[in-house]
Amino acid sequence: MTTLPFSLLPDSAEVGPDGSLHIGGVSLLEIAEVHGTPVFVYDEEHLRSRCREAVATFGPGRAVYASKAFLCGAMARLAHEEGMLLDVASSGEMHVALRAGVPASALTLHGNNKSVAELRAAMVAGVRHIVVDSFTEIDRIEALHAEGFPAPRVLARVTPGVHAHTHEFIATGQDDSKFGFNLGNGDALRAVDMLRRSSAVRLEGVHCHIGSNVFEASSFAKAAEVMARFAAPLDLPEMVLGGGLGVAYVAGEEAPTIRQWGNVLLDACSALGVRSAVSVEPGRSIVASAAVTLYTVGTIKDIPGVRTYVSVDGGMSDNPRPVLYGSGYEAFVPARPTADRTRTVRLVGKHCESGDVLIREASVPDDLAVGDLVATPVTGAYGHSMASNYNRLTRPPVVFVSGGRHRAVVRRETLDDLVACDLELDATTE
Repeated sequence: MTTLPFSLLPDSAEVGPDGSLHIGGVSLLEIAEVHGTPVFVYDEEHLRSRCREAVATFGPGRAVYASKAFLCGAMARLAHEEGMLLDVASSGEMHVALRAGVPASALTLHGNNKSVAELRAAMVAGVRHIVVDSFTEIDRIEALHAEGFPAPRVLARVTPGVHAHTHEFIATGQDDSKFGFNLGNGDALRAVDMLRRSSAVRLEGVHCHIGSNVFEASSFAKAAEVMARFAAPLDLPEMVLGGGLGVAYVAGEEAPTIRQWGNVLLDACSALGVRSAVSVEPGRSIVASAAVTLYTVGTIKDIPGVRTYVSVDGGMSDNPRPVLYGSGYEAFVPARPTADRTRTVRLVGKHCESGDVLIREASVPDDLAVGDLVATPVTGAYGHSMASNYNRLTRPPVVFVSGGRHRAVVRRETLDDLVACDLELDATTE
């Protein structure tokens, strides 16, 4: 296939009257002209549709958005408006959600090393759940409760010993994991017993997560089976089976829909006689395919007999996934999205790293030129949220599009932002 697979694009993507790609009724060329590049462009109705699908599949209060995939005030409000709860993994994520107007009662606090300050803040705010991850954390919560802080509702995170078929850096359910209480060695049962006997917490259920970007529904069914066997005799009201549903990033990949994934999980739980309410924590499957990233081509360097390098004005600072996980992406030219992509190039960023590669073998139109816009689809998850200021690049803005309108919900950083945290040197101490 030499043309762009439109299945990778946001729901509202279409070729406009001018021949360019439009998302949310807005030409990507207009967005680049107004907001500059690089820029993240999100289809707002796509985001809302996926949130609604999750809530409809699992039920009200049972779909929890994993905000680490993509979080800003506008996204927190959107997910909450569509009936989702939010999973936050730090005091920073919790602050963003609360500032956006999401009530603490709609938040679940995660993390394998929650600080005393983070636990205290969550207990004072009254979050829906704290997902307890270690025996040390139990001690910290009990110490805080002894100081007079209210007893939180908690879930015990269990490591079920299920190996998901994904990159080792984002696999979380195997025995060798930094997360949770190990099921196989008895730690999980010991933790549940401690939490049940403790007056410092109210244990309401168990939780597991097997990994991220998992394509095989059978892996989730296996986790449901393992967790059901563990949870059944405990007779707790809730069982959370985490997130991790994969999405297609390149031509030829296929992933279950949220509804298909939900049917596998819920059918498995029903067949196993699970009486607990089943919740999930989708993140990537909500936001990944809702966005594209726009770049401007800065240089094209052809090395005869070797390869052609196409450099853009972003790179690993706005999308570190190719560097971290070897993740694959597609590329296209928004001005002519249906053009045959017959030229193979290496799409790279502008950072001082040879490893700053966005797409190792990118298919692009043969007439790609300096100054052209290039877009990479399926960049809605773990791009903005993992972005950095490496080489002191300013992080890109985030633009939501819907109904023929576009609006920046996160502004582009400025050079002054880069030095906002610097402290002046005191000449007397030099």
